[in-house]
Amino acid sequence: MPTIGVSIALPDECGVHLQDYRLSLGDESARQIPSHITLAPPTEIAADQIDALHRHLQAVATGQSPFEVHLRGTGTFRPTSPVVFISVVAGISGCERLAKSVRVGMLDSESSYPYHPHVTIAHHLDEATMDRAFTEMTGFECAFEVKSFWLYTFEETTGWVKSAEFMLG
Repeated sequence: MPTIGVSIALPDECGVHLQDYRLSLGDESARQIPSHITLAPPTEIAADQIDALHRHLQAVATGQSPFEVHLRGTGTFRPTSPVVFISVVAGISGCERLAKSVRVGMLDSESSYPYHPHVTIAHHLDEATMDRAFTEMTGFECAFEVKSFWLYTFEETTGWVKSAEFMLG
């Protein structure tokens, strides 16, 4: 069964920068994870459900309007979860609406935590490195219009790969 995820892709000018930064910290998982804002977490989907998934995501996209996202500064989920992230400071409600609409039917899953849009920059690293990421990236800022979201598929050799784009509106 393929493993899929649904996310907002960051524009290259900030997405590549954040992915490279994550790699510079020694987070090798970043080689397989493009910078993104998660809408639906990794989920196994039966191959015969892919067409239905595409129809669902297209319906979600059609029912949503483009919106602005502004990323600025850092946050963390520590001590609950070993994550340092770039904060979404504008566009939170747009991300929440999309995530809520996406996470129904086959993408409905139990979560231990409430939805919190963010861009991970450090995950499962030692405390000193997590502290460093939190401090070094406090001045990071990027704003962009969300015009679409992506269905990603996990491939063993390359990691998360964009497999279909869904335009909003």
